[in-house]
Formats: sequence, C-alpha cells, structure tokens
Amino acid sequence: MCTKRNELVLSIYDLIIFDCDGVLVDSEMLASRALAEYLRELGVSITEEESRERFTGMSIASVKTLIEANSNVSLPDDFEDALWQRDQIVFARDLKPLSGITRLLKSLTTPTCVASSGRPEKIHHSLEVTGLLKYFDPNLFSARMVEKGKPAPDLFLLAAEKMKVAPEKCLVIEDSIFGIEGALAAGMDVVGFAGGCHAGPGYGDKLKGAGAPIVYDDMAQLKELIAP
Repeated sequence: MCTKRNELVLSIYDLIIFDCDGVLVDSEMLASRALAEYLRELGVSITEEESRERFTGMSIASVKTLIEANSNVSLPDDFEDALWQRDQIVFARDLKPLSGITRLLKSLTTPTCVASSGRPEKIHHSLEVTGLLKYFDPNLFSARMVEKGKPAPDLFLLAAEKMKVAPEKCLVIEDSIFGIEGALAAGMDVVGFAGGCHAGPGYGDKLKGAGAPIVYDDMAQLKELIAP
C-alpha cells in the first residue's frame, strides 16, 4: 500500500503500530548493556555490541532459547525475571523518550498502539517513566501474548485484531530487522527508524535490506513523510 514515492499517505491507514524499544524510548543501548553484563556473569562470552547486533528486536524468551542452543551454558529458570529487575533500575534512572516522539504523537489523529517484544510490565514501565503511556494505554501488545514473537507476524496480527483494523490498513514503525520482517509477513506497510543511540553507521541500510522501503533517522522526518 505504500506509494512508490518517498512519502506515506496517512489517510489510507486506520492504525499506526509503534515498536517500543528504539522507536518510542531510547532503551536499546541500556538494555543491551544490561543483557550482556548479566550473560557474562552467567558464563556467556558476549560484548554489548554483539548483544545489540544479535538480539535487538527479539524477545528475551527467544534470546534464552538461542543462547542455550548455541552455547554450553544453561541459563537459570528466572533469567527473564532477573534481567527485568536489572532493567527496571537502569530504566528508572536513565531512560529517555526518543527526541521528537512526543511532538509527533501529539500531532497524530490516527489511532495508535504498541507492539513490542518486551514483557508487558516492561512496556508499561518504559512508557510510564518517559511520559508516553498516556498516548497508548491500554493498547499495549507484548510478544508474551502470542505463540511466536518477531520476526513471526503473530504479534502484529494480534494488535490489528484487538484494534479491529485489517492488516493492510496498518502502518508499522520499527527499528529492528526482526520487526520489519514480522510486519511485512503480517501484510502491513512498514517504515524503519534508525535514529536511536544504538543505530550506528550503515544501520539504515540494514533496515532497508530487511525490506523497509523507507527509513528515517529523525522523528521530524516522519511528519514530513506523511502527507495528510
């Protein structure tokens, strides 16, 4: 449904689905650091950069499965809960909204929701501490609500179903390869965001390589891309 020009016509969409980490809140650097530190404590050799490269956009349950399948380390049963406790401390102290996102959300009249790989408590906490919760609550959808997280389409299809919108009338804003692949698999239009602190040189090209026809690195650009 996206036009061939470098613009989107907002009027053709009935729902805008936002990822949370790296799109609404600038959390990926914080989260990947906490994850890498905890994994190293448990005997997994991994750097912060490797953590971001391998796991951005992936649910922690999937991270646990992948780590155990590719290493000799068996992670504890409470791995996800323990990591969440660490995240809460760091997020409460350091988490910020993405620059320009509040202005963008204030300007939108199209219904919005969140579809994130994070656990429900994490999504709610991240949006609450950054002042963004009021723009989405209660329309927060987590990978824990579906059988398969991103890059499977399940989470996006759930969001569309709950919001009573056909997939082809949804626009997804994503910052990860897994998220872009999942949105496309759900039959939705998607644009990539490469403006988070974790997005280094060439990050936008990776998102385009995953299938995002349009990639932006500034929230102000999204307003310019959307033609009312």
